[in-house]
Amino acid sequence: MMYLAASGVATGQLTVGDLVMVNQLVFQLSVPLNFLGSVYRELRQSLLDMETLFSLQKVNVSITDPPNAPALLLSAGEIRFENVTFGYHPTRPILRNATFTLPAGKKSAIVGPSGCGKSTILRLLFRSYDVQSGRILIDNQDIRSVSLTSLRKAIGVVPQDTPLFNASILHNIRYGNLSASDAQVHAAASRARIADIVSSWPAGYDTAVGERGMMISGGEKQRLAVARLLLKDPSLYFFDEATSALDTHTEAAILREINSILAEKRRTSVFVAHRLRTIYDSDSILVLNGGEVVEQGTHRELVDRDGVYSELWSVQETMFGQEEGEGKDGDGNSGVGRK
Repeated sequence: MMYLAASGVATGQLTVGDLVMVNQLVFQLSVPLNFLGSVYRELRQSLLDMETLFSLQKVNVSITDPPNAPALLLSAGEIRFENVTFGYHPTRPILRNATFTLPAGKKSAIVGPSGCGKSTILRLLFRSYDVQSGRILIDNQDIRSVSLTSLRKAIGVVPQDTPLFNASILHNIRYGNLSASDAQVHAAASRARIADIVSSWPAGYDTAVGERGMMISGGEKQRLAVARLLLKDPSLYFFDEATSALDTHTEAAILREINSILAEKRRTSVFVAHRLRTIYDSDSILVLNGGEVVEQGTHRELVDRDGVYSELWSVQETMFGQEEGEGKDGDGNSGVGRK
């Protein structure tokens, strides 16, 4: 249209005013057409989302509440596994007749080689799956007999891969307790050692983290997860490799903060860890191997037994010593400050 109008002006069939009028008409026509295009795209996306929603509603949920299920009543917070057998596939069990107790109000740790069932224990406690045989008790209550809502409300988890929403830092922390005030969110962020980092960003707590937190680092994601857990303030704390993406200094600071909170409130806590230096001060350490409980005790007791835990500790200490040695020169001085 603009080309034809310009050609008309060039040949004398149209005036400059006609060209300006055509230009305005084109502009006024393009705006509503662009709006209609946006509405069409949103409508198409909404239809796809509705189709997905209806598909999810048709999925059979295997984990359900029993009829008239009572709420979980927590008194001390003792967790007990009795002859638990479970496998994601019936022919390949992960846990085999596992029997152990995680004491109430104490810091417990679960360690062992990869694939021995450490993270599976947390999933069973959260009732993402039900055991195939045996039972799990919290304060002598079978978790299958209580309501899912009360069970999951009492449990706070910091997973290894933190799920984050494509929203602000403030919203992702507040997800732990949607009724929390901004001051409570900021206090939780401070305890998780992320407040200073967030404050240095231009948008502060309004900074968007991106889809699944892709716009922040792995260490920042884990600190957000810790802040979310502290804001929720559950009765049972679970940490699944919660500090694996943090540097040693930040990891030590966060663990000190977590330990002080646990000691102050006497909450039952369970740490799943590969790095034994983060859990050596636990009151009880559970060692899994091949889906079975092979050892349980304190750090000193397990080291003296010269078993699986002692072997893991020796290997990790040797690797840690080699890493420290590589960071020093021949005179034993750190090579970082050398010219």
